Amino acid sequence: MIPSRSNVTSRMDVDLHTTDNTGATIPLVVANMTAISGRRMAETVARRGGLTVIPQDIPIPVVTEVISWMKSRHVLFDTPITLEAHQTVADATSLIHKRAHGAIVVVENNKPLGIVMEEDWEGVDRFTQVHRIMSKDLMVIPDTVNAREAFNLLHEKNRRLAPVVNASGNLVGIITKTGALRATLYQPALDSQGKLRIAAAVGVNGDVKAKAEGLIKAGVDVLVVDTAHGHQEKMIEALKLIRALNPKIPIVAGNVVTAEGVRDLVAAGADIIKVGVGPGAMCTTRMQTGVGRPQFSAVMECAAEAKKLGKYVWADGGVRHPRDVALALAAGASSVMIGSWFAGTYESPSDLRVDSSGKLYKESFGMASARAVAARTSSEDAFERARKGIYEEGISTSRMYLDPIRPGVEDLIDEIIAGVRSSCTYAGAKSLDEFADKAVVGIQSAAGYAEGRPLHTSWGK
Repeated sequence: MIPSRSNVTSRMDVDLHTTDNTGATIPLVVANMTAISGRRMAETVARRGGLTVIPQDIPIPVVTEVISWMKSRHVLFDTPITLEAHQTVADATSLIHKRAHGAIVVVENNKPLGIVMEEDWEGVDRFTQVHRIMSKDLMVIPDTVNAREAFNLLHEKNRRLAPVVNASGNLVGIITKTGALRATLYQPALDSQGKLRIAAAVGVNGDVKAKAEGLIKAGVDVLVVDTAHGHQEKMIEALKLIRALNPKIPIVAGNVVTAEGVRDLVAAGADIIKVGVGPGAMCTTRMQTGVGRPQFSAVMECAAEAKKLGKYVWADGGVRHPRDVALALAAGASSVMIGSWFAGTYESPSDLRVDSSGKLYKESFGMASARAVAARTSSEDAFERARKGIYEEGISTSRMYLDPIRPGVEDLIDEIIAGVRSSCTYAGAKSLDEFADKAVVGIQSAAGYAEGRPLHTSWGK
């Protein structure tokens, strides 16, 4: 992208609210992948303004419970990890990395007694009860404070975090100094009732109408109709069935990479088109089939067509750096879907593992891989499952290492949003719509790309 004359004096003057009626206040969507998208991810990302799509292979009763849980989350305070005083260090070690704040609140009758952190059990037997190692020097914050007040209280007491309690002394959340700061930099994605937003996916096979009805009844905020090849008759039929339900929420459909695909899906009832075939880190489609299209070209063509029709596109896949998000938005996407990059965070559903060198990682896998197909077809007989498992277009296991500097999804969101805001200032844009209009993007050689990469060590010997 070539810098243009700009009157945007600060990156904080840039408004990143999406205009696609999803209610997101930043243009980020967590992809509907089982190894990435779960309740912890959904809560954390929505609190910072993005959306998370719960995968299609999760049973409707489970998704219904997740949606209900999401709607009960606090919009400022994070959900705490809790243990009873008699529980053990072994219990603590299995839970501590489920969230990025790195603390466990020890409770009795939902009232905080102390705090346990990872360093507290160094050299301690795993069967030790947590009340023996917890810090009893407990500071609590009332749930009536705003973000700035919470930060000031933590700063005055030189604390990194503290439990949050209501007037009765019951635990309602936890907040960190960084979390308090973030709450002043982001706006949560909220529904009309002031509750956190969440999206969910359905496929194009089975009783699509019943599944969609179930999700809509459960209170999902965005419905995503998802299949690898979105420009097909089954997708069009599924969209028509769902549109006949007269849903009051946005309908997303994909994936496609052509203007014709956009037109057909919009005509069938889609409000937002998901764009991308083969760019994902877990996807082997291009190598297996030769099918796909470079993501920037696909997004640019599809976004232009969607705009003519008064609709929108999400760019799905191919995001490895903040620049990829910025370029997709410059091409006209209203939001950008991220999958594997977010797999290597505390909030993703996969279990945290340690490799032989001591580095932390989580396993990720593609949604067309044999592993995902096996999960999706678990209700079928063994013969049909075995037949479908022979063919796959995706990686069944991949190690996604946690960045020790940015191990939480909020850390990555900070990095991405800082880059996108800065990109907008270079283009002279104060909003995403202006950015798509004003950004001037050219083609560069491999050498041009290489010279733009930072050097983390000296090139001298």
